[in-house]
Amino acid sequence: MTRSILFDTETTGLDPKTGDRVIEVAALELINDLPTGAHFHCLIHPERDIPAEATRVHGFTLEHLQGKPLFRAIAAEMMAFMGEDEMLVAHNAPFDFSFLNWELQLCGLPALGPHRMVDTLALAKARFPGMPNSLDALCRRFAIDLSARTTHNALLDCKLLAEVYIELTGGRQRGLSLAVSETGDAIAQYEAVAERRARPILVSPEESARHAAFLAQLKDPIWLKDAAPAG
Repeated sequence: MTRSILFDTETTGLDPKTGDRVIEVAALELINDLPTGAHFHCLIHPERDIPAEATRVHGFTLEHLQGKPLFRAIAAEMMAFMGEDEMLVAHNAPFDFSFLNWELQLCGLPALGPHRMVDTLALAKARFPGMPNSLDALCRRFAIDLSARTTHNALLDCKLLAEVYIELTGGRQRGLSLAVSETGDAIAQYEAVAERRARPILVSPEESARHAAFLAQLKDPIWLKDAAPAG
């Protein structure tokens, strides 16, 4: 079992080195790259103004964040949820890493190591070179519902990105893998998956009658030969 964390941030701008700050963090737990439903989410007071152009992107004004905790107050809880060794998945991950690491530095806490970074934007560019690979574009490509995404929102973006990540990594088909397990029993794994996912196909009497009528119009149909009693 492999645990990793998919996360997203919203900020007051594009560069923490010029004074921009994090205003929202959301993270989802993944087990074997599939979401479990466990998550972390927090709105954060940035201790500065929020420019109008940033508000147009994510919808937050400073008034929305009055009374919300400062980053230093939520840092320990966030880091505990992210864990110490788990891979960290984000879309355009270098951007989110730079902001969180800047905030962690201000708190005197260790940075998130770049070896933990999984960038879904890089994955998308490798799979769809030369095509639009924003989160919106990927959702449309994979027929993922975007109706709730009127502005950027870290928690909603995480949930959408989780679906995109499953598609990018082939996660929906992983149960059919014949990779050898720790015990080496690949066939047993396959049979267990097949049994778990089996769905009976039920045929109504009307459908059976229509099928029989269709076969009656054929000359010497092989289906009736198979059904005939042995002589």
